[in-house]
Amino acid sequence: MDFALTPEQEQVRDTARDFATREVLPLAAKLDQEHRFPAELVKRMAQLGFLGVAVPEEHGGAGMDNLSYVLAMEEVSRACAGTGVIMSVNNSLVCDPLLKFGTAAQKKQWLVPLAKGEILGCFALSEPGAGSDAAAQKTTARADGDHFVVNGTKNWITNAPNSKVAIVFTMSDPSQGVKGITALLIPLDAKGVHLGPPDKKLGIRASQSCQIFFEDVRVPRENLLGEVGQGFKVAMSTLDGGRIGIAAQALGIARACLEDAVAYARDRQTFGKPISQHQAIQWKVADMATELDAARLLTWRAALLKDQGVRHSVESSMAKLLASDVANRAAREAVQVFGGYGYIEEFPVERHFRDAKITEIYEGTSEIQRLVIAGGLLKEA
Repeated sequence: MDFALTPEQEQVRDTARDFATREVLPLAAKLDQEHRFPAELVKRMAQLGFLGVAVPEEHGGAGMDNLSYVLAMEEVSRACAGTGVIMSVNNSLVCDPLLKFGTAAQKKQWLVPLAKGEILGCFALSEPGAGSDAAAQKTTARADGDHFVVNGTKNWITNAPNSKVAIVFTMSDPSQGVKGITALLIPLDAKGVHLGPPDKKLGIRASQSCQIFFEDVRVPRENLLGEVGQGFKVAMSTLDGGRIGIAAQALGIARACLEDAVAYARDRQTFGKPISQHQAIQWKVADMATELDAARLLTWRAALLKDQGVRHSVESSMAKLLASDVANRAAREAVQVFGGYGYIEEFPVERHFRDAKITEIYEGTSEIQRLVIAGGLLKEA
């Protein structure tokens, strides 16, 4: 396998790294402390083409590949994981299903402005009683002539407070189980749509999420994404790609932990020498670097398979499972390297520690990833 990046991929990586270092990193701590949506950074990501990286140019995107998307995601997330997931949701959970399942009219109306970053979108699957059990949808879509009437509640919807449109998963025929789930494009300014207050979260605080309430919302049939009853397929296909984005976010967090720990270890002295000269610290750094590279290779493989049009459910789950685990171990070890300073807000590793945890939860918990991986292997046996 050739691990060399193309000149175009290197340019994307370098552009993202420069943007992350110069513009994102100086704001990261303040965004976290204020729970503030980084509107100015989102605008810059739009200008750089980072909100529709793998969307073809004719649909408003940058026309790059999914590996380029992973490279950019890691760089942005290294600086601010909250800003990174804003980018991930718009790319993976909104643009990608519109590109795959959207009609020509839907692509013109929604995909083009989303990929250009003129607007943001969100992915409304989770509910108060439907998290890992994504098939347990209670939000309903009742057919009424050339419309659907939608009622229900969605939970923890990332980007919702700042989005113009949501891909909403509804139960259109409860008697059909997962085959009764239908995906709809619903503008968030539609009559009957109400947003709850932004969630108060442990980490990724620059990324805002909230509940969405639907009360007799009339949605025209032309807003169907895919076909009636195809919603579960749309959701699972979308999450296969979304998990690559979250794996890349986890890589960024893990790399931030490693780089910050290395810099601190070189400066901090104990017993008359830098702590970087103590074997205990050296082993932590060595393990962090090795695990980070292993997770990065799995993530790159999943992205390459997606670019090749090959089924990648197992590989995406492997990437997310390992990368999220590595991010959390790296965060724990980075706090340990910093000692008491790692436990206070003046230093960045306490933020990395809080940010890392969510990568084991959203877009499929680590437990769900293991089920996907085992299911794929046992099915093949």
